[in-house]
Amino acid sequence: MPSLGRLHLITDTRPGRDPLTMVRAALTAARADLVVQVRVEDSATDREAYELTREVLALCTPYGATCLVNDRLHVALAAGAAGGHVGADDLPVTAARRVLGPTAVLGATARAPGTATGAVTGGASYLGVGPCHATSTKPGLPDPFGPEGVRAVAGAVDVPVIAIGGVTAARVPALRAAGAYGVAVVGAISTAADPARATAELLRALA
Repeated sequence: MPSLGRLHLITDTRPGRDPLTMVRAALTAARADLVVQVRVEDSATDREAYELTREVLALCTPYGATCLVNDRLHVALAAGAAGGHVGADDLPVTAARRVLGPTAVLGATARAPGTATGAVTGGASYLGVGPCHATSTKPGLPDPFGPEGVRAVAGAVDVPVIAIGGVTAARVPALRAAGAYGVAVVGAISTAADPARATAELLRALA
C-alpha cells in the first residue's frame, strides 16, 4: 500500500475551475507529499471521470504522488489509481474494500468515533473527518465541529485522520494538535492566486 501524504488535494471541477492546472501547480510544490483525490460533479459521466483520472494520474506518477478517486471505485480500478474514498452515502466500507482489493488505499468519511471505528474494522486505510470549518465547496454538509470533532475521532482509531472542511494554513496547527495526521483541501489551493505557493504554505504548516 502506498505511503499516505499529509496533504490531500481534492479536484475542483466546479464551472470555471481548471482541475489539471491546479493539480500541476500543487505537484510542483508538494511532489510525493501530495495525495490527489479526483472528485467530479454528480452530473459528470463515468467516461468524464475516467478521463480526468487518467490525466491526473499521468501528472502524479512522475512525482510519486498518490492518486485516488472519490466514490466511483470502478473508475479508480479502470484508470489504475492507487485507491478510492467513500463517503457516508457511498458503498459501505466493507463492500468498498472487496471491490478495491486488500492492497489499495481506501479512505472513508467519519464524523463520530463509532462510525470511525466501524470504518477501520471494515478496512479503511485512513479517515476523512469533517467538516471542521464552514465550507462552500460541497453542499449539504452538517454543521462544522472544529478541532474538537477531529480530536474525538482521532482518539478512537489508529489509522491516519485527515481533517477536511474550510482548512487553511492558519488552521492547520490546531487541527494537528487535535490529532489530525494531515488535511484535505479544495478551495485553499484552487482559489489561491498562486496555487503552488498556497501548497507550500500548507506543507510548512503540516511539517
